[in-house]
Amino acid sequence: MWGLLPPPDGPVHVTVGPGRSGHGSPGVVLHRVADVDRHVRRVSGLLVTSAERAVVDAWGDPAGVGRPAVRAAAITAVRRRLCPPRALAAEVTRRPRLRGRAALAELARLLAEGCQSELEIWGCLQVLRAPGMPQFVQQRPITVAGERFHLDATCEEVLLAVEMDGAAWHGSREQRERDIRRDALLATVGWQTLRFSYRRLTSTADECRAEILAVHAARRRLLRLDGVR
Repeated sequence: MWGLLPPPDGPVHVTVGPGRSGHGSPGVVLHRVADVDRHVRRVSGLLVTSAERAVVDAWGDPAGVGRPAVRAAAITAVRRRLCPPRALAAEVTRRPRLRGRAALAELARLLAEGCQSELEIWGCLQVLRAPGMPQFVQQRPITVAGERFHLDATCEEVLLAVEMDGAAWHGSREQRERDIRRDALLATVGWQTLRFSYRRLTSTADECRAEILAVHAARRRLLRLDGVR
């Protein structure tokens, strides 16, 4: 119902309050839950569990879809604002016996810190937060000439932005032209933008780190942050 996963084969799962009958019927499995009312949302006229509850339930029992698909659903739910990362993290906290709980808790933490795709998670863990790297903030909002953007990662100290370009979002000619225009607008207020493709980030992370460090050092000199004139 949330549009995060295709309907799996098998029975329909229905959550009811503790005072309701626990007997299902063919094709229906009933679950009695004490706090069911807190998780009720309305989607297409039907009462369903919240997106965060649905993701956590599927994570604990991913049969038919697989854990990677549920992981992608969690990322999509946050990106589409179907649930905030803190709600997902809170639901994980309430489920101490959840299978694979530590991995989902880590994913919720990364989403709360601004990651919005698997590529950004990879770039965050393998590139931006590697030892010796400058401090970056993710999903930094900025308004230039009346237009508002969210930058994938920024180092405010030297006005350096790092964009991680997945093929699905940046592969078309029109999107590339929009990226060039946005980078040019940012340059008018002093920002320099580095862009890394999926292939570069995932196959040459060491080269990406070296490039970021080199540009960071050059920006420090340019802005005279090292005391060199």
